[in-house]
Amino acid sequence: MTAYEIPLSAKPQTFSISLSGVSYRMTLRWNIPAAAWMIDIADASSNPLVGSIPMVTGIDLLEQYAYLGFNGKLVAQTDHDPNAVPTFDNLGSTGHLYFLTS
Repeated sequence: MTAYEIPLSAKPQTFSISLSGVSYRMTLRWNIPAAAWMIDIADASSNPLVGSIPMVTGIDLLEQYAYLGFNGKLVAQTDHDPNAVPTFDNLGSTGHLYFLTS
């Protein structure tokens, strides 16, 4: 399995990204009541595919969306404690989002 880190910073953001050769638009925003980062993924034309995926650890964030043909896993973790959810302040420094391909 090969891991590719998705470069992020500790602020809400929208960007284009290629995952396994497919172009997507990804939006990350901080959900204050849940105290968690949320991920929206759209196709290259900004048509929504999935929305409001909480960035939690210990699971493939895309697993329930396998029918959409994502060719890999999306995994969040934090340095020194892989089970700690990335916080508002540590995203992009010690809180990470990885795309894993086999």
